[in-house]
Amino acid sequence: MDKATEAGGVGATVPAAPPSPEAGTARTSVTQRAIAQIKAMIADGTLRAGQRLPTEREFAVQLGLSRSSMREATRALTSLGVLEARHGAGVYVTGLRPSDLLETFGVVAEFSRGTALIELIQVRRILEPYATSIAAARITPEQLAEVHTHLERIGEGTSVEEMVAADLDFHQAIVSAAGNSALTAIVEGLSSRTFRARVWRGHKDAGVVSRLRNDHDRIYQALIQRDPEAARAAATTHILEVENWLRANIADYQ
Repeated sequence: MDKATEAGGVGATVPAAPPSPEAGTARTSVTQRAIAQIKAMIADGTLRAGQRLPTEREFAVQLGLSRSSMREATRALTSLGVLEARHGAGVYVTGLRPSDLLETFGVVAEFSRGTALIELIQVRRILEPYATSIAAARITPEQLAEVHTHLERIGEGTSVEEMVAADLDFHQAIVSAAGNSALTAIVEGLSSRTFRARVWRGHKDAGVVSRLRNDHDRIYQALIQRDPEAARAAATTHILEVENWLRANIADYQ
């Protein structure tokens, strides 16, 4: 190396300065502004459910943003269920249904542990019995037949995986029968397949899986009788069984 280079002369390689925190904050601020602008356009009807967005470049120009900020905003709103990218077709506003917007809610249930998981089950204990009571008054013969099919699957299941799949379908069919799509999306978001599997496996290992099966049968009988109060009580008892099991095994969820 020559002396000029050693001294930081013309031939020297000057390391790039790391981006300042202020620069990162500025980019975040611009992206947040882009997100807010797009949400406002959806809220006031400028962009409607199912509508295709302009191209990234056109939309960036329209909103006075850089393409990188527009791209980051689009990604963020896609992860929230507000927008969806269709391969080869562009970016669209989703149907904006509760199931679209609450799709990421289930992540909370999947990753919660300890006290947070107990609190989620307590929320489920408030909402799901209510939905079950509404379903008891509204459920159609076709919906009741579907619930019965899932109940039979629970009874016939020999593996934890089979019982968990049937359990999820059983409860989802009942909550759907309540006829409230927002409530359905929230209750489904509170249902962690991983946690349910551990509950069923724990009961199976302890030789008391019949408790869970009997809980489901009582819920179904209340639906047949179209008795909202009995349905609410049966659903509450079932979720309390799960909550009590969790409290007894909370050390495994810390």
